[in-house]
Amino acid sequence: MKEDTILKVLPWDVRSIIQKEKLEFEYLQEIRLREGKPLIFLYHDTEVIPGAKARRPYLVTKDNIREMLEYISNYSLYACEQEMRQGFITIEGGHRVGLSGQAIMENGKVKNLKYISSVNIRVAHEMIGCADAVFPYIVCNRMLCHTLIVSPPGCGKTTLLRDLIRQISEGNSWLPGLAVGVVDERSEIGGCYMGVAQNHLGIRTDILDGCPKAEGMIMLIRSMSPQVIAVDEIGTVEDIHAIEYAMQCGCRMIASVHGLNMDEASNKPVLGDLIRRRMFQRYVVLGNEKGPGEILGIYDERGSVLCRNL
Repeated sequence: MKEDTILKVLPWDVRSIIQKEKLEFEYLQEIRLREGKPLIFLYHDTEVIPGAKARRPYLVTKDNIREMLEYISNYSLYACEQEMRQGFITIEGGHRVGLSGQAIMENGKVKNLKYISSVNIRVAHEMIGCADAVFPYIVCNRMLCHTLIVSPPGCGKTTLLRDLIRQISEGNSWLPGLAVGVVDERSEIGGCYMGVAQNHLGIRTDILDGCPKAEGMIMLIRSMSPQVIAVDEIGTVEDIHAIEYAMQCGCRMIASVHGLNMDEASNKPVLGDLIRRRMFQRYVVLGNEKGPGEILGIYDERGSVLCRNL
């Protein structure tokens, strides 16, 4: 159960608080522990600070942080060094535990973290079927269009991408099931734990977990013969070149990028050139005014509006 996988990595004091507050895990989004600061939950898009109304908030202690790190790492932080250098550890259930403290540098790159003072659990939520409304606009003659999801942080782009992958892999009324290759650089799409995806990505999906996107796309093409490649948060020159290569190899692309709207995406130095050359055939723009996952608009390669406010 999702509740069990989260509770077992929390300090005992924090577990008791969650149970006392009667928080429903379905709506729990983040749990933030900062040493010497109040414990904060992000719940149903609202901050909850236990004890704040009585002016007695629970203050996170160094022992809380230490206890939690022991649970997360199974009492061996050294074994988690590879993940920690990225600033997070993925735990069972696909939940991501973000860490901050003092960086240990080696040859100009982050080797590890020490003196951890802040921990943030981002609770993984799957929304099966959230991509249903998108498919009529990204499929033409039972052929998947190259699609880019444009979204600010926290608007559900990874959740939407995940359900797109699942349905493309399983097949639906719009498409037959297709072989999908996923490059999951930050373990957010599949939420892999010990190499096994914790989220539902379909029966025809192969995942490269923790691999840089550009390198991973090329590896998948050479080794797994995907019909579709999916990646989250593209942006580097290497990413763009790998996407072009994948498209030239006949793969359909599903990707996401940070952006407020189409204008901002078009003005990004590298991505803008890809948009101007009409490499992507569909753009799905997300917002958060009515909650995560709100679809503000879907556009074709020319920038023409196909629909608004789904």
